[in-house]
Amino acid sequence: MTPDDVRDAARRVAGHVRRTPVIAGGASELGIPGDVSLKLELLQHTGSFKPRGAFNRILSALELDDVPAPGLVAASGGNHGAAVAHAARTLGLHAVVFVPSTSPGQKRDRIAALGADVHVVEGLYDDAQLAADKQVAEHGGLLVHPYDHPAIVAGQGTMAMELDDQVADYDTLLVATGGGGFIAGQAAWTRDRRRVVSVEPTSTRCLHAARQHGAPVDVEVGGLAADSLGSRRLGDVSWSIVSRFVDDAVVVDDADIRAAQSALWDCFRLVVEPGGATALAALRSGAYAPGDGERLVVVVCGSNCDPASVTEPWPG
Repeated sequence: MTPDDVRDAARRVAGHVRRTPVIAGGASELGIPGDVSLKLELLQHTGSFKPRGAFNRILSALELDDVPAPGLVAASGGNHGAAVAHAARTLGLHAVVFVPSTSPGQKRDRIAALGADVHVVEGLYDDAQLAADKQVAEHGGLLVHPYDHPAIVAGQGTMAMELDDQVADYDTLLVATGGGGFIAGQAAWTRDRRRVVSVEPTSTRCLHAARQHGAPVDVEVGGLAADSLGSRRLGDVSWSIVSRFVDDAVVVDDADIRAAQSALWDCFRLVVEPGGATALAALRSGAYAPGDGERLVVVVCGSNCDPASVTEPWPG
């Protein structure tokens, strides 16, 4: 995948996604060292970055007249499903979304409110993905995978392309990682021009494990951010990019993630879900220590949670 694929995606999704804002100079308020800006991708449609990839995948298929009559099929812990449902409603398509029983009810309800047919599958995200695959095999439809497809990855990369217009001079981009599609998109655009750092919870760390083993491997899934970052295995499309262009991979624990959620609320009154606060947790916890003069952008990538949860004391 090349930056041209991301440029094509940006052309395709223009008018369907928001240009999300940046908070510059937030380091002192957040109690972290250095020059840090926050990219507020949680203000994207449906409360996460996911519409970028979903729209690019679906619009690419529509250009080729490759959307079957049954419409769209997806599996999701919540955010991708909402993005697919939103895109389907916008484009006049039918969508079926399989959601694991471990996904918060708030996320399932949001997908249904956007017009998709929601099927709850016992287990975790990967169990829902198996059900979605079976649905396509038996009944047809366009599978809109949450991360392991080139059009999804290219669409996600439009965030980094947009960021270049907003923060011209930065060195390092910190990104939370689930199945790898989001960070792969950023790396596909930036390539060797910026450092890209993956941040994962200690309880769900498929990119970290892939780097250790030299290829994607299965990992255990659990913890506070499992509904948004809980992929058992890094995607093959993602690995083909991150293995070349992601510079570092760090992990943070659930207490650090919850502390980052609280800090974003206390400082900026931002309601951020655990996965959305994970990248910031790496700076606040010291899991990633910037060098002297290093200029960073931290992506705050999701807001789909109960607002009360960000102020609750961490029980761990």
